[in-house]
Amino acid sequence: MNKERLTAFSDGVIAIIITIMVLELKVPHGATWRALADLGPIFLSYVLSFIFVAIYWNNHHHLLQACRRVNGTILWANMHLLFWLSLIPFTTGWMGENEFAELPTALYGVSMLTPAIAYYVLQRSIVRANGTDRTLADALGRDIKGKISFVICGAGIALAFVNQWLAFATYALLASLWLIPDRRIERTLPGE
Repeated sequence: MNKERLTAFSDGVIAIIITIMVLELKVPHGATWRALADLGPIFLSYVLSFIFVAIYWNNHHHLLQACRRVNGTILWANMHLLFWLSLIPFTTGWMGENEFAELPTALYGVSMLTPAIAYYVLQRSIVRANGTDRTLADALGRDIKGKISFVICGAGIALAFVNQWLAFATYALLASLWLIPDRRIERTLPGE
């Protein structure tokens, strides 16, 4: 399989994930500001999740652009990532519907941590498959930002049992670290 097919398939799955999330936004049962405000937690969780999915899409795009060859390990690592991303609509809805209750907010953090781990596995798989082409490996370096992200996400999960709004703020901080596509990879791409 060539990387263009892998990219197209992944783009399609990510588009479906975003579509599922937006379909979970229900019209308020009333024509008042209060009815709209009651949807605040649901909308807030949707916005954060949309940002996370967009971050994964952007960085996945750059990662696959830097990839020179695709093998079975990369295909399965990519499916592993897409599986965890596909659970984001569930945890987003559960957290929003339950107004950031402890367990849904903690599980939301888990649903942010698991695709991060899967993305790391995908990166490593691509680096291994591209062997002597060290461009991507050199760009990733020690991946301090990625490793710090695991810690921040873990902190958010723990904070969910102390104060859900601190957990939410931690997840928002994590998203803010990745809003700009990974410059390390972007700099290695021809014409970038």
